Amino acid sequence: MALAAADSIARLERALQTVIRGKDEVIRLALVTLFARGHLLIEDVPGVGKTTLAHALARSFDCAFQRIQFTSDLLPSDVIGISVWSERNERFEFRPGPIFANIVLADEINRTTPKTQSALLEAMNEHQVTVENHTHPLPQPFMVMATQNPIEHHGTYPLPESQLDRFLMRLRLGYPDAASERRILKSLAESDPLAALEPAMTADQAVAIQQAVRRVAVDEALVDYALAIVARTRAHEDLSLGVSPRGALALYRAAQARAFIEGRGYCLPDDFQSLVLPVFAHRCVVNSRYSWTLKRGEQAEAILREIIDSIPVPL
Repeated sequence: MALAAADSIARLERALQTVIRGKDEVIRLALVTLFARGHLLIEDVPGVGKTTLAHALARSFDCAFQRIQFTSDLLPSDVIGISVWSERNERFEFRPGPIFANIVLADEINRTTPKTQSALLEAMNEHQVTVENHTHPLPQPFMVMATQNPIEHHGTYPLPESQLDRFLMRLRLGYPDAASERRILKSLAESDPLAALEPAMTADQAVAIQQAVRRVAVDEALVDYALAIVARTRAHEDLSLGVSPRGALALYRAAQARAFIEGRGYCLPDDFQSLVLPVFAHRCVVNSRYSWTLKRGEQAEAILREIIDSIPVPL
């Protein structure tokens, strides 16, 4: 199982690298999120490949994919589905919405109202939706990949902390380096690499890896190390909101997934340390009474780096 999974993951990464150039670490973190049974928020300026990454990840799996373009007039029923009257059966029947897919792209999630944003909460947390007192399980694996532009604020609704906490990671792609951008221009001039992308893994294989990830061993010293970081975020004078227990669990699962992807059945300190920023930064709220020259996300990352440097790494 471990050898077959390692081959499948390596093949999956190589396939994604043909579409998303020069962002190997971002690809690795997206796979960590999937195999940790989490959800991913991709936040960056327009045109750097947020939607392309989501499409590429979905195409790499032989599973159901749905894209939801979030707009101000989108309703919760447009996401989760609705019950309609069936004259033939003389009863109401549930018509599933686009949330019933293995990978769901929530494009520009901050352009819809809080009412519609909240329709995702149960799905993301419990992998099910409830409509008219009936609970409907979602297919497995299930992952929401949401995108948003942090620069543009006109006509947007910022995600509340309760919604942000449902995302296991927040990633930024950033601009590609010169060599990678050259390869992007040349490859797109000749053909569309996304259209040529073939599935490298089935849905059942992904579920099997998710189950195997939970069996990755984590030493008690690493648990204490992670909890020390969490406790420091809650007590730090520059943070008005620290990391929740859900956030601590997210780091634990992400570390297990990272170790598994790297071919190990046990976690190392670096598995936790390297994931603190993408897992914790969007969960921390910087105290407004402190003057900063950095943006909100960068402020939280600077504080988290300070916390990491102040806590001894277990040997």
